[in-house]
Amino acid sequence: MRPLTRYAVVGGAVCACTAFGTIAEAQQGDVICSVLSGEPCAPTVCSPLSGVPCQPQYPFPLGQTLQLTVNSTQSKQGEPVDRDHPIDTIRELFAALRACWQPPDATHHGMQMSVRFAFKRTGEVIAEPRVTYTTPGIDHDTRQVYRHTITQALDRCTPVPFSKGMGGAIAGRPIAIRYVDNRDAPDRQHAKDAPDRERAKDTPDREHAK
Repeated sequence: MRPLTRYAVVGGAVCACTAFGTIAEAQQGDVICSVLSGEPCAPTVCSPLSGVPCQPQYPFPLGQTLQLTVNSTQSKQGEPVDRDHPIDTIRELFAALRACWQPPDATHHGMQMSVRFAFKRTGEVIAEPRVTYTTPGIDHDTRQVYRHTITQALDRCTPVPFSKGMGGAIAGRPIAIRYVDNRDAPDRQHAKDAPDRERAKDTPDREHAK
């Protein structure tokens, strides 16, 4: 009986390791969820036909702060969120937050401001976003301009049209957004264009030469 027990224990351990490996693979997104697949998977929405308790899985650990950087030279700016399209992934949320941002008219190259907040299940912001970082040495008026611009950007995005599963998973999760004004200031742009102007001045007019 002892040899059989030993083999049973070893066999059980091998099966357990195989199962854990399959589950880990599923959580990394290598296994596509299906009601008929019969394999472990990490669905964004639990299936009522699974027959076992489940919880929607999203690609970030519980309690971890979601971090996003928004640059001022991105292609899409000042676009309100499409409320007819439910947001179901972190990638879609980040794309919406980036598109809602529109930098102020006045350029302050290198200006950075970070805010921290959390969403409700309904897509609204739980409380007023808290500024956690501002570039040192920036005057009060400039800080207020960027703070107001960030508030306008979040107003364009909220309430975020979360899907039911996404809203339940992201509610209360801290989100930190760092806004970076990487546009060239007028004086920097003028200096950058100076060599082109000098070359144009030194180049003879072809029509005149003819």
